[in-house]
Amino acid sequence: MINAEAAARFRRLGTVTIFAVYFVILVGGIVRASGAGMGCPDWPTCFGQWVPPTNESQLPANYHQIYAERGYENTQFNPVKTWTEYTNRLVGVTIGFLIFLTAWSSRIYLRTDKTIFYLAVSVFFLVGFQGWLGSSVVASNLKPLMITLHMLLALFIVALLIYTITRSQRDVIARIDIRALPDKFRSVLIVAMMMTLVQVAMGTQVREAVDFISHNHAYIERQYWRDDFPVIFYIHRSFSSIILFTNLWLAWKIIRSVDKKSVLRRIGFSLAALVVTAILAGISLDRLGMPPVAQPIHLLMANLIFGAQFFLFSCLNYASLGAASSQSTD
Repeated sequence: MINAEAAARFRRLGTVTIFAVYFVILVGGIVRASGAGMGCPDWPTCFGQWVPPTNESQLPANYHQIYAERGYENTQFNPVKTWTEYTNRLVGVTIGFLIFLTAWSSRIYLRTDKTIFYLAVSVFFLVGFQGWLGSSVVASNLKPLMITLHMLLALFIVALLIYTITRSQRDVIARIDIRALPDKFRSVLIVAMMMTLVQVAMGTQVREAVDFISHNHAYIERQYWRDDFPVIFYIHRSFSSIILFTNLWLAWKIIRSVDKKSVLRRIGFSLAALVVTAILAGISLDRLGMPPVAQPIHLLMANLIFGAQFFLFSCLNYASLGAASSQSTD
């Protein structure tokens, strides 16, 4: 029998960790939007120091030559970009500690559900791999493919965390009454999740194109970037309308069919709000000259949308099992 207090502690810690991972995704988006990815041209140190400098005078006089010999030509110290990237790394380290604590606290399930423990430990090792991949991103001089892989792995880590926490609460979730939901709801939800992944994949291609365009414009004159956007951008933009109506249908059915106090109802409202916010951020990127603040918000919303859909899917599975068990008992 699991100690209720220990289970509640695990749930709270896991939930904090999930939101912390989303926060590091936001910070990573800020780093990318601001062009601060090479604010620290080495890893794990930054300009050869564990605490980066605040002024160029603190660096060797020939630091340009030093980093040019390492393959990083035109390295120019910028305190804002350097500390933006360094903050991103500090947040990443903090996530590592939270993941470790989550894995450690999951040991209470070794007797009742070993899968929860193994999932939590797997997430811990994946975060370690994510750290190595982050160093490879720097070593590759910010190759778009490496950045995209780094982001997709973060998405996978969040999904594993969400499933782990949801599984630990399956007895509670099994009591949720979902009988009023239409039979096709689950199928539409699966399609919506697949569409979100396709949209994210297209978004990464757009993001790679924007990186190339922004570099050509020296990260200024944002109002002219749109003139060079590839065809995939217009497909990505048009596809968002299908995603909007699909997710609004899901949210509407949940709100109408589930008890007002149910967590699923809150997820329904959240899903609708996230999709609308993501589209508004995308519109601002398209129509307002690529404002830097909109880029990380757009990225974060896409990740949150998939997280909400995946959590909803996991809850439906356990609620369905509960409903089936109840019918068999009757």
